[in-house]
Amino acid sequence: MGDFFMNSSFSFGQHYGKDVIWIITPNELYYRNYLKTTLSSARWSSSNKSWYVFDNAFNRKALKLPAKQYSGKELLKNIDEINQQQLILFIEQLRLKCYSESTVKTYSVEFAQWLYVLGRFPVVDTTPSQLRSYLLYCINELKLSENQIHSRLNALKFYYEKVLFQEKFFFEIPRPKKQSSLPKVFSTLEIKRLFLVTTNIKHLVILKICYGLGLRVSEIATLKIQNIDSHRMLVHVQNAKGKKDRYVPLPQSILEELRQYYLEYKPKVYLFEGPMGGPYSIRSIQSIFKIAKDKAKITKPVGIHGLRHSYATHLLEYGTDMSIIQKLLGHNNIKTTNVYAKVSNTFLSKIINPLDELY
Repeated sequence: MGDFFMNSSFSFGQHYGKDVIWIITPNELYYRNYLKTTLSSARWSSSNKSWYVFDNAFNRKALKLPAKQYSGKELLKNIDEINQQQLILFIEQLRLKCYSESTVKTYSVEFAQWLYVLGRFPVVDTTPSQLRSYLLYCINELKLSENQIHSRLNALKFYYEKVLFQEKFFFEIPRPKKQSSLPKVFSTLEIKRLFLVTTNIKHLVILKICYGLGLRVSEIATLKIQNIDSHRMLVHVQNAKGKKDRYVPLPQSILEELRQYYLEYKPKVYLFEGPMGGPYSIRSIQSIFKIAKDKAKITKPVGIHGLRHSYATHLLEYGTDMSIIQKLLGHNNIKTTNVYAKVSNTFLSKIINPLDELY
């Protein structure tokens, strides 16, 4: 595998109107066989005398290339020429502010919905009154959820305040009240059942790290071997949500299984790697959790993020101070962490129920 990457080069282009990655390799059997077995979608172009694959996330990961930047090209097709440049400026400003690619895409799609509605009317000439009417249309006619309304508002707010620098534009536009929902958590017995039914050592370590360190699934996927400090018993979580770093304690109970996993799988850079190297996919981690949850016969409608919620809730029940939990989770605001007090059994278990006192 090392020879392939050492002696190959890649370039980006188009072939029959599709974005492709051109793969230039020596014309030898080893390289042809490698392409056929590793990238079954690779095709030979007679006109260009080169192999190529479609330019997508899977192939970029397989070829160890950086993720493709979101261009918004497909959105521009449905936007009038008078407003196309504004979408381009919007994406450029998001990128200058170092927003993640997922945020760039989400905000661009949300902003584009406004441009579709405006048609030939210049977005730079819109007023707060027009935007207010549009948001009412999104609520009353499109029946968008509260979360999507907030997402659309965030995108529009970014455009008017960070692209057009109209800081007071949103003074007349109220933000809908968010629904106050509580995090869903597992009991300690349910956590144990998840671990007991997971026999694959790699899958077990992934689940234990998710719960035992309170990590987001994206943080597990990008965790590197060098981030694990078994001497200081710390794990360095780098470039997490909000582009922040933090340290979390490494549980003593996981050390032996972590070493066993390392010797068996021999990861190179990332702690958990895919079949072709590079970080293990988020979807695969979610699938591991779902399989374990089904095997453990846990029917709660909770996703893998519930392990992080459970970590925080159980820490609180074991007497950990809320400000420390805030730092371990990487929350900006203590208010975000305080929600775990509402699901913790610490205080509720001390309440004497009047019904019980009748008997």
